[in-house]
Amino acid sequence: MSLTKITKLSPQTTALFVCDIQERFKGAIWNMPSVISVAGKMIKASKHLDIPVIVTEQYPKGLGPTVAELDISDAAVCLPKTKFSMFLPDVQQALQKHNTKSILLLGIESHVCVLQTALDLLENNYDVHVLADGVSSCNHPEIDIAIARMRQAGAVITTSESALFQLVQDASHEKFKGISNLVKEYSEATKVNKVLYKNASANL
Repeated sequence: MSLTKITKLSPQTTALFVCDIQERFKGAIWNMPSVISVAGKMIKASKHLDIPVIVTEQYPKGLGPTVAELDISDAAVCLPKTKFSMFLPDVQQALQKHNTKSILLLGIESHVCVLQTALDLLENNYDVHVLADGVSSCNHPEIDIAIARMRQAGAVITTSESALFQLVQDASHEKFKGISNLVKEYSEATKVNKVLYKNASANL
């Protein structure tokens, strides 16, 4: 009988991957404002919890930089790329430097760059936590198929709020108040996040 691997999150061994959330995608990605909102929340949380943030930009010469709404000035790595996967040599070095075991993954597109990143990370024995409320694609039916593929490969499908409370674990945690306030700050955005509700209903 096979045993399911239990994957938990700890700030000391976790990194946040922000995949290709760029200006030129704004008018093309389904429900892009919610993807940006979740990314913003997780970047702020990463500062609270001292979690390294890894950012990539797919062919920025043509697709533009990371959207202006996201403050990536403190990112541990910010790389342009042409490869679809974020698992680049400089990223691998950063993960080794920070003793990373678990990845929080969000961004676009779910069935291309996010999927290929997840598969590469899993193949290299990282725990991958895909934030279902923070991934999307140009054609939204692709999202369900990509999430199913990632789950099949061994990724954990979760949400930003669930991941944040797992990272602090206890209401007595010194960073709990900051994280709790951050969740409250984004509560209205969460209520109107169509990506969250679509992916939740599709995965019941």
